[in-house]
Amino acid sequence: MGKFIMKFEEITINDIALVGGKNASLGEMYTELSSKGVLVPNGFATTANAFWLFLKENCLEEPLKNLLKGLDRKNFSNLSEIGLMARELILGGSFSEDFSKALINAYSELGDNDEIAVAVRSSATAEDLPNASFAGQHDTFLNVKGREKLLHAVKECFASLYTNRVIKYREDKEFLHHEIALSVGVQKMVRSDMACSGVGFTIEPESGFKDIIHISGVWGLGENIVQGTINPDEFYVFKPTLEQGKKAIVQKKLGDKEKTMIYSESEGHSSTVNIDTDLTKQKQFVLSDIEVTTLAKWSLEIEKHYQKPMDIEWAKDGITNELFITQARPETVHHSKRKNIHIEYRLKEKSEVLAVGNAIGNGIAIGTARILKSPKESYKLQEGDIIITDVTSPDWDPLLKKAGAIVTNRGGRTSHAAIVARELGVPAIVGTNCATQGIKEGETITISCAEGKTGYVYIGALSFIEEKIDFSRIKLPHIEAKLILSDPERAFQLSFYPNDGIGLLRMEFIIARTIKVHPMALVKFDQIKDNQIRTRIEELTENYSNKEDYFVDQLAYGIATMAAAFYPKEVIVRMSDFKTNEYANLIGGDQFEPKEENPMLGFRGASRYYSDLYKDGFRLECEAIKKVRQEMGLTNVKIMIPFCRTVNEGKKVIEIMANNGLKRGENGLEIYVMSEIPSNVILAEEFAKIFDGFSIGSNDLTQLTLGIDRDSELMASIFDENDPATKKMIGLAIEKANYTGKKIGLCGQAPSDFPEYASFLVKAGIDSISFNPDALLKGIDNINKAESLRTAIAN
Repeated sequence: MGKFIMKFEEITINDIALVGGKNASLGEMYTELSSKGVLVPNGFATTANAFWLFLKENCLEEPLKNLLKGLDRKNFSNLSEIGLMARELILGGSFSEDFSKALINAYSELGDNDEIAVAVRSSATAEDLPNASFAGQHDTFLNVKGREKLLHAVKECFASLYTNRVIKYREDKEFLHHEIALSVGVQKMVRSDMACSGVGFTIEPESGFKDIIHISGVWGLGENIVQGTINPDEFYVFKPTLEQGKKAIVQKKLGDKEKTMIYSESEGHSSTVNIDTDLTKQKQFVLSDIEVTTLAKWSLEIEKHYQKPMDIEWAKDGITNELFITQARPETVHHSKRKNIHIEYRLKEKSEVLAVGNAIGNGIAIGTARILKSPKESYKLQEGDIIITDVTSPDWDPLLKKAGAIVTNRGGRTSHAAIVARELGVPAIVGTNCATQGIKEGETITISCAEGKTGYVYIGALSFIEEKIDFSRIKLPHIEAKLILSDPERAFQLSFYPNDGIGLLRMEFIIARTIKVHPMALVKFDQIKDNQIRTRIEELTENYSNKEDYFVDQLAYGIATMAAAFYPKEVIVRMSDFKTNEYANLIGGDQFEPKEENPMLGFRGASRYYSDLYKDGFRLECEAIKKVRQEMGLTNVKIMIPFCRTVNEGKKVIEIMANNGLKRGENGLEIYVMSEIPSNVILAEEFAKIFDGFSIGSNDLTQLTLGIDRDSELMASIFDENDPATKKMIGLAIEKANYTGKKIGLCGQAPSDFPEYASFLVKAGIDSISFNPDALLKGIDNINKAESLRTAIAN
């Protein structure tokens, strides 16, 4: 019958038929990657031979086959009954003396004759294949200590080959039950109950963006993260700059981590308890930046070794403080997707928001809300209904396949509900905290995951657009087609669109949505007079001893996320361009902003950056850009100065930026200026001497050319980018930029709305045009047509 036991050092990835995908991967990593610093706890695996012999000696092969023949494969009405009987058959069997002896000997050797604690994991011979992960389907037993408890755990693993969820999963994947064996991996226990654990993907799990490693973690045992019981910490690491030795963490998100799973006082192998996490630890990240970087480097080594995106589990030992990789399997959702085919969903209307959470996927679904407490309430669920529940586990899998969408109170992007939703291709919103309270049973709702990483549950059936786009058919024009972006949450998804980078990154969105606090309120926190505002700022900056660092970090993460998504294409970041009334709306802003009659033409743009009223705020903006470029290594970031009224003002800004560590030309830094004031056009040759390029802001240039407040409803009918005077001013700006050899682009809606406007810009000699995402494809089409027409005329 062959060997019953194989040590990890004897196992390679070619042994899947003998020890299953999970154990084959552990053996492969232990033998091949240890030399590269990847730590995998040592162990051994029982073989498929041992499983087949167990069935044969206990005369179980035919009874199991006959039992499965009776399964209702249409409605699975007797699934629970069949599963229970199959498991009872296996649990009633006995191990042979030879197998028991081999198992005990291997256990003794692993612990140098001590009865050490081990993790006992199931690994089916059809598991962790590219088309079927079986993730979380079979049973695992942790902290098993002692020979008798080990034998019992191994038999429980054998029986888990016939849990209800596994039977259903095999049916869905069309695997023959009697052809699959169960191997059991026995591995030295990592005491993550005393530290932390989590998962990692070597691909961004929502978009499939290949250059991000996504790591998430919780305090205690990893079951909380796998089952989605709590919202974990999340870390995004950018592969290209990780390999350059830079600080490659481009985003960090603190989860609430309300529960910590630990071992209870008893020594039983399945004895765990979920305790409330200490408030101080809830507000701490589970990993230091050094530890995140270590895990990311290991994940990259694993991906390179297997030459495919990987789904990884990690754990930290609370006794030794060492990190370990405890599992690695192929990522099964994005590997088979055609990256050129994109389905875009857009809501045409909105309504009252009932719940908000982490968006999984980018789809929209409409259906009837079914609030379910457990899988036992499956009778309530009709095909296409939307499941609303607290949290899901593998026991929910047969139900989830019928659902039109999934909404949970708890869980993060790597929770069970999120993983299954991606695999099924249905939208899900996880970690809402209150979905089961905010949504009523039986009401019609709309689930929207099409608005970035935040998902929304709306009341009623909202109309939406679904459009299938084949990006491979779209040809980029000679003139660069770029994006106008402000929301980091959409960056990875939008990076797949045909584009030449970001022509305008507005940082105001990051400041307003993520930071929320006026930078001067952080610089001069001690001068804040309002106690309520002081309290709000204290809450937001709780993890920062220096409040200024909060602004710098959060702004840097937002910009870095977008720069990474489009790397190495250029990403032009416009420094802040709030008006005084908009700055005043930030927390603490009212105290630091002057009152103006016309903020549109007042204290905005470049004038602020060297003023005593704001120069320390601008310093923080510069610190964030410096961190992105110099520490994180994202040198594709360029800077743009808005509303620069005079050449002298431009010189002042460039000087103050240099004083803040952003010297033009150093490390390839380019500084552009917005061409949005007539003075920028009239003196373009002078501006060209101190700046590296121009970007036409057509809204402001139209406003100031025609003398119209673009915010005035009374004057809206006259405001027109197509006005001959505006177009003449734009044409002159392009002509002068070309003459001085400086690049010039335009950011605006007109080239996508009006083909003739795109034609005008092409004819004038524009270098690039930037569009909002919803206008990009139409804009590209208009540019292509204009270029073709120009070529035809020239010939």
